[in-house]
Amino acid sequence: MKNILKKNTVCLVLFVSFLFSCKDLSQLNINPNGVQPETVNPNLILPTVLTETGKAFVNLGFQDIAGVVQHTQKDAWFNGHNDYDWGGDQSWTPYYDLLRNNDLLYQRSVTLNMEFQQGVALVMKSMIFGLITDLWGDAPYTNALKGEAGGADYITPKFDDQATIYAGILADLDKASTLLSKPKTAYSSIVESADVYYGGDPTKWQKLANSLKLRYLMRISAKQPDIAKAGIEKIVANPAQFPIIDDASADATMAFVGNNSGDAWPSNTVFDISGSNYRRIKMCTTLLKPMQATNDPRLAIWAKKVEIPLSVDATMPAGTDKIMNGVRYLSPDKVGSTPVDTDPNYVGLPPSVSQLPSGYNFNPTPGQTSVNPHVSYLNEIYTQAKGPLLKARLMSAAEVRFILAEAALKGWVAGDAKTQYEAGVRASLTTWGVGSSYATFITQKGVAYEGTLAQIIGQKWIASWTNGTEAWFDYRRTGLPALSAGVAAKRKALPLRFYYMRDELNLNKANAGAAVDKLEVTANSQSDGKNSAWSKPWLVQGTGKPW
Repeated sequence: MKNILKKNTVCLVLFVSFLFSCKDLSQLNINPNGVQPETVNPNLILPTVLTETGKAFVNLGFQDIAGVVQHTQKDAWFNGHNDYDWGGDQSWTPYYDLLRNNDLLYQRSVTLNMEFQQGVALVMKSMIFGLITDLWGDAPYTNALKGEAGGADYITPKFDDQATIYAGILADLDKASTLLSKPKTAYSSIVESADVYYGGDPTKWQKLANSLKLRYLMRISAKQPDIAKAGIEKIVANPAQFPIIDDASADATMAFVGNNSGDAWPSNTVFDISGSNYRRIKMCTTLLKPMQATNDPRLAIWAKKVEIPLSVDATMPAGTDKIMNGVRYLSPDKVGSTPVDTDPNYVGLPPSVSQLPSGYNFNPTPGQTSVNPHVSYLNEIYTQAKGPLLKARLMSAAEVRFILAEAALKGWVAGDAKTQYEAGVRASLTTWGVGSSYATFITQKGVAYEGTLAQIIGQKWIASWTNGTEAWFDYRRTGLPALSAGVAAKRKALPLRFYYMRDELNLNKANAGAAVDKLEVTANSQSDGKNSAWSKPWLVQGTGKPW
């Protein structure tokens, strides 16, 4: 028996030795069911980069930043949305994760000489890095995405200043525009289904690259006006070389698939059976009232009419509080000095109205369940998992036209600011399916062109619905619209940036600390120290904006 065991053991050892002599460890560590970074096809990476970026933009522009710019307010789980109670742990890790995937997309595209994919990757790199520096200020850029390859300088990278980051973005967009300037037939390996924005259309991607360049040139216009002016002039003067998104058909959007909670519109009630995410979001009064005043046709697309209007009726006996014919009647003594909105059609939620916003407008059942029949809900399309209007909106013809209207108003480009402004209004109406209302709407008082920056930015602010992040950056740059913080807000002014997260401050202490030191303390940020949402980054230092 012992001899048999010995013989079997020797055979097993010889077999294992033979196996390892045929394959080295690197071969054994290859997952036969996986895809290796060194060999992956760029078209396999592209959908992830595009869809995750689209979701990131919606998660900002339809969520807390929509609260900052007073597109919406929440009446439950509202502190971050309404009151800017963000704390100090706003992480940029998801954005850098996106950038790492996008960098692999770019590097593999270079290796395989796939110019279309290279151009797309540079556009996405510009968009994501632009978002990071817009949100935080100085950030890792030059030494970012290199991981362990370059040692400590890349594991704990330096923070580049905003001027350097914006310059790099503009240079990458120039390169992308050139790469994407050929007809579709000149490119190899385009997989239309992998491109969830434009279906593999290089012309539209080139338009996005040049349009993003307009966005960032206008972004730096208060700090570097000469660079901004020259850059915008160059694009406008050479439309054949630098095509832009000039009509809504070329908007950069991503539709939601709606197969599960991860690829569905965020407020849907299909996968959130409780409906909480939908019910607690209300249109903000700040946006709703001016849209009502101008008979804006987009209002009915975005909001529902109030379920039960209120009526304060002095003819009613004291103590009256009853519903008749679908209206809730209150006698004046029941209302007292409490503000009440009796509009029979639309009622919004004022910004940061109180520490109990669910109680606004005499809601009979205030609380986290957020069921208020006296404030308008969003339109029922926002309960769906997908739909023709449920899209991440990354850049639009409306935004481009309003940028050009502002540039013309400044005298930076030849042309008529009025024409560009009106084209921006038309593009937004078209995007939301109400383009047929343009001729009537453009003549409304307050909409008909008046030649002011306030009006241009005001209509741009409305047009950025569900993409409120851009409206925030415009507000920070111009102070427009003239938004005011509500009574329950954390500060008496709107915030200007995100906090650097604690992990970065602890693990990359020297570089993060240097970036914090360059922030400008304001009267609203003193209680936080320099790393405050109310401290000014380079982009607005010395501009006197927005407050």
